[in-house]
Amino acid sequence: MLRSVLVKDYMATNLTTFTPEMEISQAIKFLNTHKISGAPVVDDKGCLAGILSEKDCLKVALQSTYYEDWVGGVVSEYMTENVETVSDTASVVDLAEKFLSTSFKRFPVLNEEGDLVGQISRSDILRALDKLW
Repeated sequence: MLRSVLVKDYMATNLTTFTPEMEISQAIKFLNTHKISGAPVVDDKGCLAGILSEKDCLKVALQSTYYEDWVGGVVSEYMTENVETVSDTASVVDLAEKFLSTSFKRFPVLNEEGDLVGQISRSDILRALDKLW
């Protein structure tokens, strides 16, 4: 018999987050130091403002290479603002299909009120499916 197949039972809830005003150099160093590939960006009220990924950070590297000097700036200048999210009550099976049809490695998870409550990655889905079968 299948156990729970909801995103909220497998998502990460102890999230690293960035603020839009954070220096991009600090964010890049944090991603590198902690060996993570991205994190949600939240405003001063804790609302999801975007997501900063390694891909977004590559823009800084390319601009710095072009200008032969560190470009810098803040997270809001480089983050992805229109973020695709998933509900905490979504099915992990449905989300597995969504991962197959997109290039995303993770999705921010929102509850019914629209609050950021977690993040779910491809590896979280694999772990969930492994436990289910």
